[in-house]
Amino acid sequence: MQKQNEYDNKRKKTLRWGYLFAVVALCVFVMFLARIVILQNTNVQEIKDDYINKNYREATLKAARGNLFASDGSILATTVMRYDIYLDFKTMKDTIYSNNIGALTDSLSKMFGKSRGEFRQKFDEQKKKKNQYYTLVKGLDFDQYDRIRKFPIFKRGKNKGGFIVDRNYKRELATSEIGAGTIGIDNGELRSGLEGAFSKYLTGTDGKRLEQRINSSQWKPIDFWKVQEPVDGEDVYTTLDLRIQDIAHSALEKQLTHYEAKHGTVIVMEVETGKVRALVNLRRTESGDYEDSYNYALKDNIEPGSTFKTISLLAAMDDGFIDENTTVNVGNGVWTYAKQRISDGHGGGTYDISDVLAKSSNVGTAKLITKYYAEKPQIFLDHLKRWKLFDKMDIELPGITKPKIVTPENKRWNAATLASISYGYSSNINLLQLATFYNGVANGGKMLKPLFIDKIMKDGKVMYSSKPEVMVNKMASEKAIKMMTSALTKAVEKGTGRSIFTPNLKMAGKTGTARFEYWLPGPMKYRASFAGFYPADAPKYTCYVMVSEPNTSIGFYGGPVAAPVFKEIAGKTFLKTPQNIEKEMLVDKKVNLSKMVEPNVKVAVTDKQMPNVVGLIGKNVIPQLENLGYRVDYKGVGRIKEQFPLEGTTISKNQRIYLSLQN
Repeated sequence: MQKQNEYDNKRKKTLRWGYLFAVVALCVFVMFLARIVILQNTNVQEIKDDYINKNYREATLKAARGNLFASDGSILATTVMRYDIYLDFKTMKDTIYSNNIGALTDSLSKMFGKSRGEFRQKFDEQKKKKNQYYTLVKGLDFDQYDRIRKFPIFKRGKNKGGFIVDRNYKRELATSEIGAGTIGIDNGELRSGLEGAFSKYLTGTDGKRLEQRINSSQWKPIDFWKVQEPVDGEDVYTTLDLRIQDIAHSALEKQLTHYEAKHGTVIVMEVETGKVRALVNLRRTESGDYEDSYNYALKDNIEPGSTFKTISLLAAMDDGFIDENTTVNVGNGVWTYAKQRISDGHGGGTYDISDVLAKSSNVGTAKLITKYYAEKPQIFLDHLKRWKLFDKMDIELPGITKPKIVTPENKRWNAATLASISYGYSSNINLLQLATFYNGVANGGKMLKPLFIDKIMKDGKVMYSSKPEVMVNKMASEKAIKMMTSALTKAVEKGTGRSIFTPNLKMAGKTGTARFEYWLPGPMKYRASFAGFYPADAPKYTCYVMVSEPNTSIGFYGGPVAAPVFKEIAGKTFLKTPQNIEKEMLVDKKVNLSKMVEPNVKVAVTDKQMPNVVGLIGKNVIPQLENLGYRVDYKGVGRIKEQFPLEGTTISKNQRIYLSLQN
């Protein structure tokens, strides 16, 4: 009985202590919860302001801009990755540092051409300070980065070797000379050319990452693998054909140099689609060289001169006022109309309608247009409106000008204005608009919008593919279009363009010689032009050439100055075996055609093993790898000279592959 009492007493005592402990624990837990609630509701912002916001921040991780391609897949502009290297000396263990610093400085000395002692002194100072974000070097390309990351200490990575890599993107033109002005830029403040026009497609979506404060001015990226990944931009394939672009560039540059001209422009359009296959704008620099830096084709309105006669006479042909039997007496080539003296530079007499164009008669054109439209000029002007020559063109490229043509409502209009308009004055039109008109004639009267974008691709998939867009379905009657084509063909065979005639390629076109700034004192300034299409009987391409301010002592007429550029482009872009063409016209000076015509080699990834792609053409290989689900970073153009990962390396989907192409 006594033992039972002792047991009960011990049990009660134990239970009392147990209950007491439970009560105390419960109180502590309640106090802990209360403290949490208080902290959450009282000084959260204070903690956030005092610690988190002052020591951590969310930074932007830039997305890679999409690539800009020519229509055949040749790279025009690309985004390349650049690597900035930082060192965290606090992370580096002392033993690793002391055992390997000599080998490291020796490697750096060989790579950057500085003494080992210079690196050693600087590193020892930073190690003593325990600098966590020391800037070693910026702007390395992949080859340099791949080399430096294998150096002693650095090869241990971020956590053991203190090797920090910050990746950035840089935009580079793959064509350093051809089309730089046409390709343009987009630096956030200034947009121009193709880069500016297609920026909404090329620009990706930036990502985010966290950065930790190291000192008052330095922030170090942390948890690089946990950031919100950026979404790269789409790839834009332009309509430019790099081979035609190069041919046009070379032909124009040669002629500008010979005639010591100030600047010039070439536009080549594909008749059936309206796709602009070449757009070259060259102007002379102070050194006497020529560079593509300003888009004269879009941004300058000019008085077109005699190339406008095609427009004027097509209106009269469409209205039935003139046909193949129409003649006009130009007298001795001088005519005064409404107190304005109009003169020709090519003979006189009675011309049929094809002669008016072939001999580029100002008098003949003015007599015909004023005869039929002087009483009601609006009928003539309505043709120009129908052909969109009063409208600003709706194209992707920025900066295109709106044409200006004097009308009866304008205070500048007088009795002689209609005559002036008929042969290319009292009007200001950009060259792209004029080329578009000629392309409409070449296309049987269907005027198409100039296209600069061929397709848009994302991760190997076509997101958009352009189609011809009709601006004017029927410019004039079929009879009028055929009559005009015949007259333009005669202008090349027997008229002012006869210097470029070749029996191997039937061409149609019109020369132009326009004075400008003729109201200013000093030597007369001229623009020489040639506009036309080829082959004349089944047009494939339309081409407009303009050479501004040639040296008049050498020449300034459209026939000898501008027409040869047209002939060279036509001969080299269309004829498979050109004949009766000067030998120098057949020399491709800038484009290595072997890089463009080699058959496409199929690339396969077997058993997740990286294939050998060295030696293959980049424009053939890159789309295939992207279609297989891999992300490809590359630099340069042409054949692949280096690859990473190496052949045989196991790779996974969405893995990034680095390729270096020879330029």
